[in-house]
Amino acid sequence: MHRSRLSTLLIDTPPQHAAAGAAFWSRALGVRARPAAGEPQFTDLPGAAPHLVVAVQALQDTDENSARYHVDVETDDLDAETGRLLALGAVEVGRWLDCRTLRAPGGHLLCVIPVHSDPEEFRRHARTWP
Repeated sequence: MHRSRLSTLLIDTPPQHAAAGAAFWSRALGVRARPAAGEPQFTDLPGAAPHLVVAVQALQDTDENSARYHVDVETDDLDAETGRLLALGAVEVGRWLDCRTLRAPGGHLLCVIPVHSDPEEFRRHARTWP
């Protein structure tokens, strides 16, 4: 058995527009933007959505015509959760560090990541899978 939960909404932005994107989303959502500790490609938007990390992510492979959103699913077992999502129809399209990037049916990107949130938050909100 393993556990997982939707943990993160990322606003993928070309690097040259990341600061303007973060400023826009900060004002639009009524929260203060702040650099993510130790992860310079991320600008956090704390408080934008209860129980979710919301952040602007500067991505090299994103251009002005393909800016997008993607979600992260955090889990206590990367192999089991990736396998579960692949069995549901996702396709693995890449890996970066401990992150597995998948494309869901319909074309949406998602990443399967190790538990990244507060352990108590994960415990309260994660679902258990066989």
